[in-house]
Amino acid sequence: MIWLTWRQFRVQALALLIPLAALAVALVWTEPGLAHLYSANGLNRCAVPGDCGQRTTAFLTALQASKYPLGYFVGGAALYLFPAVIGAFWGAPLIARELEAGTFRLAWNQSVTRTRWTLVKLALIGLTAMAIAGLASVLISWWAAPVDAAGGFPVGHTQLGRFSPQVFAARGLVPIGFAALTFTIGVLAGVLARKIIPAMAITLVLFAGLVYALPAFVLPHLATPVTQVAAVIPDLTRDQVLPSGEVIVADNSLPGAWILSNQTITPSGQVFTVPQSSDSAFASACANPAQPECTAWFAGQHLRREISYQPASRFWQLQAEETGILLAISLALAGAATWRVRHYHP
Repeated sequence: MIWLTWRQFRVQALALLIPLAALAVALVWTEPGLAHLYSANGLNRCAVPGDCGQRTTAFLTALQASKYPLGYFVGGAALYLFPAVIGAFWGAPLIARELEAGTFRLAWNQSVTRTRWTLVKLALIGLTAMAIAGLASVLISWWAAPVDAAGGFPVGHTQLGRFSPQVFAARGLVPIGFAALTFTIGVLAGVLARKIIPAMAITLVLFAGLVYALPAFVLPHLATPVTQVAAVIPDLTRDQVLPSGEVIVADNSLPGAWILSNQTITPSGQVFTVPQSSDSAFASACANPAQPECTAWFAGQHLRREISYQPASRFWQLQAEETGILLAISLALAGAATWRVRHYHP
């Protein structure tokens, strides 16, 4: 049974493993250069890289002008695409192929029971997918460690670090959970749809929904965020003013943390916005953001910065919790697929 499953699966496995192997070679080849760039800017001599502000800035500036951003984003994209490919091309056809072609009549009339037939397929290919996802995550996390240690890759006024919602699912344990979940989604979709193409489409749609929903609605609530309020004087040469007039004050005191919200508030607790009128005191004082009058005007507003965040120390805690949720759902879906096969009547 195991040999037969491998024979049916090997072409799909090689189609995915070959590009992943090419990516692995590229990452191993370029990692020494990235590590040298990190140490050349003195960050390896910092007890906490986020405390070495000038060195971190120099490293990130040099990083942006190098070839390494390509590896950083391609590696992250690969770990997002991998579960989608697993679900659509490994999971969806696994049983749907037999149902669509009618070969299940032969397979289910041998000495192997339907349950064993299903479980062997699920276990062999599902565990293979999880193992490959784990290895890919270790490799990409190792390669991107200097960038993550510096707080993440700068994009606009933010940094995409390993705790960022866009990157979190491409680090640590979560890729393993995603690989298991999308695989079992694909299997169950194939069992229910009984056609390969519709099952693949259902899998990809559900995967896209999960990629959006988990960081937006689940991950922020796995642990109670920390809220920090402190007096602040905005500096418009550094800080960001949104089109709505809201001022976002940059914060470099929480390296590696996931900032859930960052608001500048008034003494009454309302969100502060700069006056929009061209003849206001703000417009007059801050015509040149670098002039002392602008700083004095903001100081007179007695503003505070309210930040809600998940500390960097909770990274592995949230990784384990989200992965546990994904694996629990995967087991439930695998059980549902097995039950459906056992009770399937053509």
